[in-house]
Amino acid sequence: MQVRYALTAIALTATAGLLATACSASSAGTSPGVISAVGAENEYANVISQIGGKYVTVSAIESNPNTDPHSFEASPAVAREVADAQLIVQNGIGYDTYMNRIESSSASSSRKVIDVQQLLGLPDSTPNPHLWYSPGTMPKVAGAIAADLSKLSPAHAAYFRANVTKFDKSLQPWLTAIAQFKAAYGGTPVAVTEPVGDYMLQAVGADIKTPFGLQADIMNGVDLSPQYVSLQDSLFAQHKVKVFLYNQQVTDTVTKSFLAEANRYGIPVVGVYETMPTPGYSYQSWMLAEVNALRKAVASKVSTEKL
Repeated sequence: MQVRYALTAIALTATAGLLATACSASSAGTSPGVISAVGAENEYANVISQIGGKYVTVSAIESNPNTDPHSFEASPAVAREVADAQLIVQNGIGYDTYMNRIESSSASSSRKVIDVQQLLGLPDSTPNPHLWYSPGTMPKVAGAIAADLSKLSPAHAAYFRANVTKFDKSLQPWLTAIAQFKAAYGGTPVAVTEPVGDYMLQAVGADIKTPFGLQADIMNGVDLSPQYVSLQDSLFAQHKVKVFLYNQQVTDTVTKSFLAEANRYGIPVVGVYETMPTPGYSYQSWMLAEVNALRKAVASKVSTEKL
């Protein structure tokens, strides 16, 4: 499943548009006593910034919701950003392997690296790498961030721990929305393009009718078989699903044809993302917005193709 996630380590041309900062500028401008940190994806960078607060400067490597993260190429500027970081959070499961290559080429005994796959104890064979959509992921990430920041800056350990408490509490509206959807609409049949939002769909009790093999083929850039295309189209034409979740960041002629079919048969669409939509969202508000969009689609047949 990791064909499309084996990303190029260093590109010869800069991709400066993908280097958005979550808090302020690069680590080269970090003030004394402030920890420089990097999140491979901007949702992780956002959580770092919430836990580290005024004691961190955070950069997000992948931030552009209009860019296909599967084909991301890390530029020399990205390599310098990562090499200079004191704390790094990356997804793992083959999703951001360019980070490992950069870290290996700029080894540091003091650098703290949180690989979310390893943090969660997941095997390399884990079929769905979109870990941030699982309600159980970010509380563990936040705790690990606080622990590593405390090692880097022991004097501020209590501050970091307090921010974890705030973070965990701020997730409650999302968790409540998940529980309410499951109670009211558990078992709702849905179709998807890729497994981007599958962890969220599982949490709310949705019934994912699109075969995982089809999802994985789209995720990995494999041409769909005619049987898969026919099956997916039938979900819309025969109204076997009530919602279609569409990956806004990875589109091609096949996924666009599915979107057209959903619209043709009046199936409401909910857009999902691989990086946090910006500006205007935190991790928590993004996740809550996705569940709210799903509820609107089921309860009122209202599409939210883009957040």
